[in-house]
Amino acid sequence: MSLTPSHIIQYLYCPRFTYFEYVLSIPQHEEKSFKAMKGREVHDEKLERNKDYLRKRLGVVAKHLDQYLTNDYLRGRVDEVLTLKDDTMAPLDYKFAEYKDRIFETYKTQLYCYAWLIEENFGKTVKKGFLVYVRSKHQVVEVAIEREHVKRVQQAAEQIYHIIGNNYYPKATKSKKRCLSCTYRNICIR
Repeated sequence: MSLTPSHIIQYLYCPRFTYFEYVLSIPQHEEKSFKAMKGREVHDEKLERNKDYLRKRLGVVAKHLDQYLTNDYLRGRVDEVLTLKDDTMAPLDYKFAEYKDRIFETYKTQLYCYAWLIEENFGKTVKKGFLVYVRSKHQVVEVAIEREHVKRVQQAAEQIYHIIGNNYYPKATKSKKRCLSCTYRNICIR
């Protein structure tokens, strides 16, 4: 089994997600989420429509569209992998969302995962990523990516494999607010 950014995001939200979904095989039914389905549609449309608009705006010298990347732990499909003027690379991801002066941690974590994949697959440094908010007139927001961010997702990946491989029941998140909207709240023992 290789992980996706969604596995990492779920683990960081609460390690017990990993246990319920991948050790006990209790699905979340994410495929029923309108936003998730719409987001996938938007990704596909944008890949067709936006061939060159970013070059000038972000200092892009080359780009690779719709890149499916893997390493020993993780796999993911990056909407765009950009090569910048300073010879670094950056992931770009479209979001079917409005920008409200705040970037969700889940979006950042996804970019950190992509940074890890890009560095291993292209052999280039990644210092930033970009989010395009489709419902805010395609506003582009830059996200800084530091070594510690990538290290955090690498550690999360190792912990996920530990939980799955050892049938390990981890501690739940310390944030009880997260439990209120959790899919597994009715079966989770706190």
